[in-house]
Amino acid sequence: MISSRFAQIAFAAIALAPAAAPAQYGAGREVTFTIRVENVSTPKTLKLSNGMTAPAPTAPLLWTITDDGNPLFTPGKPDRGQGLERLAEDGNPGVLADYIVQNLKSVVHSGVVTVPSGDNGPGPITPGKAYEFTISAAPGQRLTLAMMFGQSNDLFYAPGPEAIALFDAKGKPLTTDITSQLQLWDAGTEVNEEPGLGPNQAARQPAPNTGPAEHGNVMLVKDQFHYPSVREVVRVSVKPSMSTAAAR
Repeated sequence: MISSRFAQIAFAAIALAPAAAPAQYGAGREVTFTIRVENVSTPKTLKLSNGMTAPAPTAPLLWTITDDGNPLFTPGKPDRGQGLERLAEDGNPGVLADYIVQNLKSVVHSGVVTVPSGDNGPGPITPGKAYEFTISAAPGQRLTLAMMFGQSNDLFYAPGPEAIALFDAKGKPLTTDITSQLQLWDAGTEVNEEPGLGPNQAARQPAPNTGPAEHGNVMLVKDQFHYPSVREVVRVSVKPSMSTAAAR
């Protein structure tokens, strides 16, 4: 079971985050898509060194639509100090969401998703729960998702620099599973501890932003610990709305 401490840390500042950024893309007909992010982990997904097991919750997520790929980080470079650290360490996408709205004109639309489907308030998605939300994009634009791997110090799921295509080469909106396009990234901002046991991880730390700084680069996670595959934790799908499909 995930403690209430995780929920308190992860969502303290999210209420102030905007639901979406103003559109800045004038050309092309936008299509509405439904995105579903489901936690498919089990209570035994993490095999801990103390002989116990644990699930792998994922925190509220940030999404963006751009013309130019992933605007959140550059692999091999340090965190930009725009709020990715808060997303990756504490499960709080609100700081980065605010920065995007105020500063990144290259982002066409953006938003945060904090409430699991069927729930009445914000929280992580634990086994069997899902976030489901809608976005709008025009042909050629791409989707980025970012969400914390909850049993970690500063790991998060996101696509690489190219982000995720929502249309095929002919401009037709895609209906597809995009899980394979997500990877587990290390923000390089806090020293890694064993997933599911570290005292400075969100589920167990006494306060946000707790733990020794790492001063590293954003990169695919590579350390002495074992992590479940992306598909053992989340399943992500995208499909155009029925009204969009009918109109086309």
